[in-house]
This record gives sequence, structure tokens and C-alpha cells, in this order.
Amino acid sequence: MPDLNWSQVRETVLMLELAAVQIESAMKDSNASVEVLTDSFTSMASYMRKIADTVHTLPDDGEIGVAKQSLSGVSEHVSGMVHQAIIAFQFYDKLVQRLAHVGLSLGDLSDLVADPRRLFNPGEWVGLQDKIKTKYTTREEIAMFDAVMQGVPVQEAVDKFMADMKDKSDDIELF
Repeated sequence: MPDLNWSQVRETVLMLELAAVQIESAMKDSNASVEVLTDSFTSMASYMRKIADTVHTLPDDGEIGVAKQSLSGVSEHVSGMVHQAIIAFQFYDKLVQRLAHVGLSLGDLSDLVADPRRLFNPGEWVGLQDKIKTKYTTREEIAMFDAVMQGVPVQEAVDKFMADMKDKSDDIELF
């Protein structure tokens, strides 16, 4: 005997909305910390340039010359580390954008499932899929989406996407 007060559609909508809000909340929480870190590393990079410029003005001879060489090496090393941290924040920014797209897509899916006039309309589902697909910006993301829509198991498509992205990041020339 089914419970007539229970609706799998309502439950599905609630779970989708909860997932979307959890993603949004996590992104807001992390954005504040990342902004502080980004500002700190940007300032550190500026200070390292000032230190390197100051060290460059020191004479090359005697004990000062030895100290100059040591400070120059350390300064370059720390500058490289700061630069790598800034690159990591750029990758984080890309992650936040991807999570925002997931949250919006979950919201759009929730809206479709909640509307009985749209729920059983195949055109609405195709429209939703098209809308989600337009949010993808890389060839790899589009290929992953297309693979899933063509019946490839989700985990298999995601694994391929992750491998493609790893190969792509191995080819990135960092400056």
C-alpha cells in the first residue's frame, strides 16, 4: 500500500535543492579564505620584487658580494614558490567555476522535476541538457557530457575526463 502523503518527486526536489545549496555554501566559505591567501601571496610577490631589486643594487665584491649572491638565490627561489602558489589559486578559481555550474544545473534540474507540466515532456529534458551543455567551456567537459548522454557510465566518462585533464595540465607551460 503506497503512502499517499509521500512523493518521490518532492523528495527528489528537496535533495537536489539541498545539494545545490550545500555546494553554494561551501564555495562561499572557501572563497573568503582564498581571497585572503591570494591577496597575501600577491603582496608577498610584490615584496619579493622589492627585495630582489634592493639586493641587485649591492656591490658584487667582498663579503657583501657573497651575501648578495646568497640573497639573490633565496629571493629567486621564494619568488618561484609564490608564483606556483598563485598558479594554484588560478586552478582553484577554475574549480569554483565548475562547482558553480554544477549548483546551477542541480537547481535547473530541481525546477524541472518540481513542475508536473514539464516533468514528463521530453523536450523539456532535451532543453535542460542543452542548457547544461552550454555551461561547459572545455573540449574535455563537453566530451564527458556527450559521452554520458550517449550512454557511457558516468564514472567511466568522469574518469576519462580526469585523465584528459591531467594530460592537458602536464602540457601546460608555466611562466
